[in-house]
Amino acid sequence: MLGFITENLTSIIVLLVVAVILFAIIFKMVKDKKQGKSSCGCGCKGCPNSGNCHGH
Repeated sequence: MLGFITENLTSIIVLLVVAVILFAIIFKMVKDKKQGKSSCGCGCKGCPNSGNCHGH
């Protein structure tokens, strides 16, 4: 088992970094959704899709 880890250490490190970045992105999206922030970044005023996002 230790041999497998040492042979694939770079791949394991890259996988962990990608997993942490993915977790951070998902966490930020969930946090923004709970705060009612828009995911498109342009706000809802004048947006033809605003009724679909927030259901006013």
